[in-house]
Amino acid sequence: MAASAAGIGFPTIIPGSALANGNRPGANDRIRIASIGVGRQGSSVFGRAANDPRTEVVCVCDVNQPRGEAIAKATGAKDVYQDYRRVLDRDDVDAITTATPEHWRANICIAAALAGKHVYAEKPLTLTIPEGRLMVKAARRTGITFQVGSQQRSQRENFIGCEFIRNGGLGNIKEVYAANYESPWLCDLPAERVPAGLDWNMWCGPNELVPYNKDLYIPRGNPGWLSFRPYSGGEMTGWGTHGFDQIQWALGRDQTGPTEILVDGPALKLPTYHRAESMDRGKAICSQPRLSFRYADGLTVRLDRGNRGGGIFVGERGKMEVFRGRLTSNPSDLAKELLSEHPRQNESHIGNWLDCCISGKRPIADVENGHRSATVCHLLNIGRLLGRNLQWDPDQETFVNDPEANAMLTRRIRKGFELPDV
Repeated sequence: MAASAAGIGFPTIIPGSALANGNRPGANDRIRIASIGVGRQGSSVFGRAANDPRTEVVCVCDVNQPRGEAIAKATGAKDVYQDYRRVLDRDDVDAITTATPEHWRANICIAAALAGKHVYAEKPLTLTIPEGRLMVKAARRTGITFQVGSQQRSQRENFIGCEFIRNGGLGNIKEVYAANYESPWLCDLPAERVPAGLDWNMWCGPNELVPYNKDLYIPRGNPGWLSFRPYSGGEMTGWGTHGFDQIQWALGRDQTGPTEILVDGPALKLPTYHRAESMDRGKAICSQPRLSFRYADGLTVRLDRGNRGGGIFVGERGKMEVFRGRLTSNPSDLAKELLSEHPRQNESHIGNWLDCCISGKRPIADVENGHRSATVCHLLNIGRLLGRNLQWDPDQETFVNDPEANAMLTRRIRKGFELPDV
């Protein structure tokens, strides 16, 4: 069948076992894809992958069966599962996209990599720092392509601005400003009836099994799981991984991280939401104390007046702001001339991932980059909770002489949902 299809110009389909053994499809071959977690962001990402002519949709997985069935119908997937392991057991799945809540990210990504599946995972990549390192190890062990959904790396203005700063266009960087992202808070919401078709036990997964509540289940509501520990790192990871990813990239720190977390104020006492309400109260409390971080060479990044998707860079030759498809400068002509001289257009982040699945090259937002960007967020959350300065070793990925801080690097995982052995 493959030979016949190739003869009439259709893409052939590569067996999953071939990709798992380290082989790459050719330019005219299809990559068979599945998606695990097809909610708000997951359905958008998977839709873009499904519409690429180089892919063949195989199946969909979501703990919400009706939602999974709807996305399967829209993308032409034949099978729908509620347990992601059913997807990874299939030999005819070569690659997955995944955009589950953060407390599920490590289990799925590590298992997928060890099964030889290429991975596109939404950001923030991790819920804890050690889980990110395990993702990197699993990807390197099997040689799969692992792209993180830090899509600003594929936007024209971001790419050009970060490259310009990284190559010394502003001279030595003196100051960097990021936004003051909020940390997550706690929830103890009342029990509600679980909707038909939703596997709530599976949604809770590695976390404690708690009563269902719609304002925990949805990503953003009143307020949604994106605001709550232990499901998320709050806006510190939700928006912070966008901003810190651009800062790390522009400064050429993709393979490392800060050495100091600087905390200006007492330890954060987390509020608890006992009923549905807006984010306002939690965000006001969890934006303190104020934070900064410092690299080994002394360069300090301050969480102050920066934008929520990038950073402000002050150098010897001027100031430049990089922010979600926008590049500005002072003097203003600096950014205008830079953009006029570079005709590069926005590129497809999903397309870059698929390109690299074929070529074997590292994608523009490789798993190591995503892990390092998320690490900055986790360090800042820990500093805020402890209310004191911290020393960090970015090579060993441990706090220096600080058992209390190191104890906060990991989380409790429910029995039966342990991480795969890397």
